[in-house]
Amino acid sequence: MTSKVKNTIIMVLILIAIVAGGGVFNYVFLKGKIADREKKIKDLKLFQLDTETLELQLVNLKTRVAQLDSILQNRKYNIPFNLPQSDFFDFVNKVSFSFSPDSYVNIEYNDTETGANFDIYNYTLNGIADFNDLNTLIYAIEESKLLKKISSVDLANNVKVDTDGTPHYLVNFKFKVAVYFSNNDRFYVKNFTENSLVPNPVYDIFYPLIRNEIPPNKEGLLDVQSASLLALIPDGAFLVDANGNTYLLWEGDKVYLGYLTNINYQTNEVSFVLNKGGIIESVTLKLDKEKKQSK
Repeated sequence: MTSKVKNTIIMVLILIAIVAGGGVFNYVFLKGKIADREKKIKDLKLFQLDTETLELQLVNLKTRVAQLDSILQNRKYNIPFNLPQSDFFDFVNKVSFSFSPDSYVNIEYNDTETGANFDIYNYTLNGIADFNDLNTLIYAIEESKLLKKISSVDLANNVKVDTDGTPHYLVNFKFKVAVYFSNNDRFYVKNFTENSLVPNPVYDIFYPLIRNEIPPNKEGLLDVQSASLLALIPDGAFLVDANGNTYLLWEGDKVYLGYLTNINYQTNEVSFVLNKGGIIESVTLKLDKEKKQSK
């Protein structure tokens, strides 16, 4: 074999080795990197938009976000995002700010429940309140925009009598409140409007029908029980109480525990209706005898 043939064979072998090495390097060592680069190039080409197109997409996305916020905001209740424990204390203090001096609320934090979609703060509320104040508190908690629910309610009547004899019919209460919140912002509305927290008037079921406590005569009204009829005039009646104080009254005028309901000029008498702690009594004063007669 001549040297020329040998050199040709060697060159062919070297060429084959170079081609084989290049193929192994490209298709084995660089295969994953090439595929990754090709994917990135494809993604970049997919989102390769001009400025005007991007601005149009931004406007459309903002409109969509506003629509979603509007839908969430128009819902009666929302579950807040990352709600602090102090928020419920502030809420109750705000609602109870205008309560009567006889009403007060104690708040106790119990624990936190962790759920799959939301978490719950558990509180216990107890105290004494006027029935209307208690109704306002319960209504505000149940109707609040940020979801809250009441459970385990215990109520009992309570009577407080001031030093001057004025009775106050109150309610002892104790109930548990669950305050809901979430650790993600899927249902979060930043600028929400609170629901109306003012309830409609309701009947006080704890106000006793028959009461032992009679309110004092703070207004200095005529006490019919110790009064006498002095004279009748075309427009009214003159009366005097046990202390010698005189009163000129017309039909419908207010007296202690009741009202003057009728002036009868034919029989020279006046009639009253009194509410003595839930017991309704009619009292008539006659001019001729100057004493009371009860019907």
